Amino acid sequence: MKNVSQRAFVAACSVVVAPPLFAQPADNSAAAPALEEILVTAQKRAENVQDVPLAIAVVTSDQLQSANVNGFADMSRVSPSLNIRPSDQPVNASVAIRGIGTFAFGIGVEPSVAVQIDDVPVAFQARAFSDLTDVDRVEVLRGPQSTLYGKSASAGLINITTKAPTDEFTSMINLTATTDEEFRGAASLSGPLGEKLSYRVTGSHSDFKGNVDNIATGRTVNGNRDNTVRGKLVWDPIDPLKVSLGLNYVNGESSGVSTLSAISPTALLRGTAGLTPGVVLPGIVANSDNLQISHNTDPYAKSHGFGQSLKVEYDLPKDFSVASITSHDRYRLDDQLDVDRTAYAALNNFQGGTFRASVQTQEFRLLSPSNDVVQYTLGLYYGDNDLSRRFRRGPLFSLANWYATSGSKSKAIFGQADWRFLPKTTATGGVRFQDEDIEYTFRDIQNNAAFAGSASDEATTYRVGLRQELTDDLMVFASFATGHKGQTYDLTTGFNAARAAGGPVQPETSKAYEIGVKSQFMERRVTLNANVFHVTYDNFQQQGIETIGGVQNFRLTNVGTVKTEGVELEANVRATDQLRFNGAAAYTDALIDEFPAANCYPGQSAALGCIGTPARQNLAGKRLPSAPKWKLNAGVDYDHSLGSLPYQGTFGATYVYTSEQNFSLNQDPVTIQGAYGLLNLSAGIRQPDQHYQVTLFVDNVLDKGYSVNGGNQFGNFGSSLATEQQPARDFERYGGIRFTMEF
Repeated sequence: MKNVSQRAFVAACSVVVAPPLFAQPADNSAAAPALEEILVTAQKRAENVQDVPLAIAVVTSDQLQSANVNGFADMSRVSPSLNIRPSDQPVNASVAIRGIGTFAFGIGVEPSVAVQIDDVPVAFQARAFSDLTDVDRVEVLRGPQSTLYGKSASAGLINITTKAPTDEFTSMINLTATTDEEFRGAASLSGPLGEKLSYRVTGSHSDFKGNVDNIATGRTVNGNRDNTVRGKLVWDPIDPLKVSLGLNYVNGESSGVSTLSAISPTALLRGTAGLTPGVVLPGIVANSDNLQISHNTDPYAKSHGFGQSLKVEYDLPKDFSVASITSHDRYRLDDQLDVDRTAYAALNNFQGGTFRASVQTQEFRLLSPSNDVVQYTLGLYYGDNDLSRRFRRGPLFSLANWYATSGSKSKAIFGQADWRFLPKTTATGGVRFQDEDIEYTFRDIQNNAAFAGSASDEATTYRVGLRQELTDDLMVFASFATGHKGQTYDLTTGFNAARAAGGPVQPETSKAYEIGVKSQFMERRVTLNANVFHVTYDNFQQQGIETIGGVQNFRLTNVGTVKTEGVELEANVRATDQLRFNGAAAYTDALIDEFPAANCYPGQSAALGCIGTPARQNLAGKRLPSAPKWKLNAGVDYDHSLGSLPYQGTFGATYVYTSEQNFSLNQDPVTIQGAYGLLNLSAGIRQPDQHYQVTLFVDNVLDKGYSVNGGNQFGNFGSSLATEQQPARDFERYGGIRFTMEF
């Protein structure tokens, strides 16, 4: 491990064990209450987060609301090691932890970061991109989690837990409106249906037209609309048995789009004489503040999905328990995008199609008693994914017309045990054996060709660790874990006989070393955690860019070796009963060790390192895409009584800083997002019993425009400068009002 990481960790540990920074109050009776205990299920059993020897960031429902986190894509605001990269549609979005994530358009490509909602794995991340209404907490587990969570968790896991049904009737209404015409509404009902049966039903609607004007059609785009319904039914017929039925439905539409941030005045659309920017893009001023496009085809991605889950838990004698978790999910997305990026009537080229998925999972789990000297978890898992993609592009250039299917069946047996072999010392060991069969078909209608194939993959992953409790409130741990993500076929435009003969993209494997400290002091009013990590990935699966017919095409490949290492810090302080602080910081050095034959970026010359036949570049030592070196967030929440009035005043502030990052694996110099900081403020009033609350908020107070994605249209504009950016939701400052009522 690099010396810089070792020095940073020693410094972090010295902060943890240093004398408290806050003086103890003279009168202990006036001391603020301790921070609430937070239970997590990171190891498939309920535990205090401070007792779990893993790097976990936990975000509660109150913290989500304080940071104005409304949807899954906003989660990167509150967890600095997490980076979520939206795209023109949810299926193409990516999630990265510690700089590691899979950004790929192939339908069978699995993520490096797994997502789980209420114990049910989300087989493809698009299903996670919805409102976080009625969420109890979100756990972000950093580093490989393959031993307990399988082949899609080679870089980490996001574990989302929604609120449970209540024993008494309760309801909630949440309404939000903003100055830029976003509206959100949600309602929840919960309570008993009898002595043994309880329910919870939540519905939400969100509508944001967008922040980009299409001057050719008069529509506003780069927005989204979602309708979601989530239901839970819990039945306790006898004391040892608990049956939980979950249902979820989502119907949404997004219109993600990129705007031109720079273009050469001599650029020519498709290299055609006379088709200058002034002719094909009248009224568009390309700069970093541009929020206009001129497309004759409006973008859209319309999706709907319906999922069901059944969890049966039974308590055995002597505090053992078993559980069965069954799930089924169906999802469809229809999308369209303007390829030529103009409204020039004689050159109207577009692309789009339909994506479908049907996913089934089954898990059986045995848990030993939590208070034994040896406690363990044993499990069996089965997953069956059937995916398909219909895609067309045309009718004028870079023609594509294909239909592909991808199927996978995975089986696994796993177990993990904790052995407290000394009063304050615990050893952890876990292992997972998994087997996966994949198959595909690819029918290239445009070129009258068809391909099919299959492959099998067996893998073993494991985790070993040691935890030492120095005091009741101070624990150190060290661990070594391996990760594995299965092989896949790159089913995208350009798939041909050579790719079929080459077989699948090879499995991605990882090895992770981690050392951490978890501490609480000042009568548990302060929590301070730190950890240092070093992870290497072999055959890292990542998507690069190749240009075919002047249009960017994306191809998945194995990057030889990459590594990520760094330091993470997290702190929570309850200074008084009314005043709280929280903060987190991550230093991440995510670099490519070996990748000698990477695709060149558009316009890269031999002088800039693009050499050979075919021309390639060496990316050794370069930073991974969407992997900022520094990221931090800080927040404060304060509430106080308003004199003799029966109300409390509230104030909140959050700040997020992100250092420079490149959106391109190819290291394209025009797809760099510079460092930026975001400040959000809120203030409101509420009843002391919190039956209702009214909050005014301002997001992006400093009006710092930034993008969440970027691209290079070099080939589309005759090999001339033409760069684009996808503006963030809060690209411009906006305000709003939120009303919440609970009774």
